[in-house]
Amino acid sequence: MYTFSNRLKIASFVLMIVGVLGIGIGFMSMPSTVQEAQEMVSTAHHDDHGAVAENNHDTANAHGEEHGDSHGEHLLHQLQNRPWAALYVGAFFFFMIPLGVLAFYAIQRAAQAGWSPVVFRVMEGITSYLIPGGVILLMLLAASTMLHMNHLFVWTDASLVEKDHLLQGKKGYLDSVGFMIRAVIFMGGWIAYRQISRKLSLKQDTAEDNRAFVKNFKLSAGFLVFFLYTESIASWDWIMSVDPHWFSTLFGWYVFASMFVSGITTIALITIYLKSKGYLEHVNDSHIHDLAKFMFGISIFWTYLWFSQFMLIWYANIPEEVTYFVTRIEDYKLPFFGMVVLNFVFPLLILMNSDYKRLNWFVVMAGIVILIGHYVDIFNMIMPATVGDQWGIGIPELGAVAFFAGLFIFTVFTALTKAPLVPKGNPFIEESKHFHY
Repeated sequence: MYTFSNRLKIASFVLMIVGVLGIGIGFMSMPSTVQEAQEMVSTAHHDDHGAVAENNHDTANAHGEEHGDSHGEHLLHQLQNRPWAALYVGAFFFFMIPLGVLAFYAIQRAAQAGWSPVVFRVMEGITSYLIPGGVILLMLLAASTMLHMNHLFVWTDASLVEKDHLLQGKKGYLDSVGFMIRAVIFMGGWIAYRQISRKLSLKQDTAEDNRAFVKNFKLSAGFLVFFLYTESIASWDWIMSVDPHWFSTLFGWYVFASMFVSGITTIALITIYLKSKGYLEHVNDSHIHDLAKFMFGISIFWTYLWFSQFMLIWYANIPEEVTYFVTRIEDYKLPFFGMVVLNFVFPLLILMNSDYKRLNWFVVMAGIVILIGHYVDIFNMIMPATVGDQWGIGIPELGAVAFFAGLFIFTVFTALTKAPLVPKGNPFIEESKHFHY
């Protein structure tokens, strides 16, 4: 049985406390009036550009007088959105990791894979975060769409919808009640599969036959059909609808690729950590090599989808589509192109060599970079539509990452203490223990 070390437990609590403080500072720092918002931007520009910014500020004031209060209101909403958006990015990123693991776990079950049962309990531990992470994400979605506590989803503003014919055409789908009903159904289905599959997995440990294993196989095959539909719709609702004028038929797959590689990477990192502490004695270099192969392969798949989405929209040059990339290239050039280096170039160069996939420290290094890259990917999806050019990586963003990282560590490693790390009754466990090539 695994024992949650006091050092790691304390580290998780420290991260959560630091994260709460950072999130709190972010909310306390946001402006409450248009004047405060303008002063904040003016001060930031003055600090960065000195006298030139003063001239820009004067120009901005003149521009604002000509166009009434609309510019000021828009700026206020952007600055007020920043702590909410930072919290939302952190919440979604850490939720998508166990969701990607859940899909990978179901695939292993449905395929009756022989190599992976020795890391099933690691996957089950990671997916335990779906419950607290899902509850927090649902609360944020409800706060944004039902309670109107922020402006992350502009389609919730009835006065804005009345003036926008494109939003009027989508209001039958982009409805707060329907939005939340779908979210609850999706969350409920994902968590229900995780709980039932975990129960069957533990039951198989002491079973005298394989009925629990067979039930898990059938359940996993059915779940994958449910998952493919619901993950796509959830990605439209929770991410694509922050840019309600824009759409992409590749978007569901694109988000799936990001969560899938992030989940597999996390499995590899936690497996290597447990192995270094003397656990998972049956995990060998071949298991790590297979996980690293998936990290490499899905990174290439993510790049294919990224390039396909970008290239087709760029080539078509349809105004309502290209604005998505124009905004990101103009205002988010470093994170937009930087994530391609982190998510494609770095994994390609590091993990292409087969021998490197068997070196734990190499896999850990590549995994950390991949996770950072996919956080930046989610950041790029959410921030341009919610905070515009008022973005940054500061206290709110780092605070949200710290809080959810601490909660993730505490939840996952607590779950790992609840059952033996090696499933005993799985009919493929001996094959998995002696997996070599």
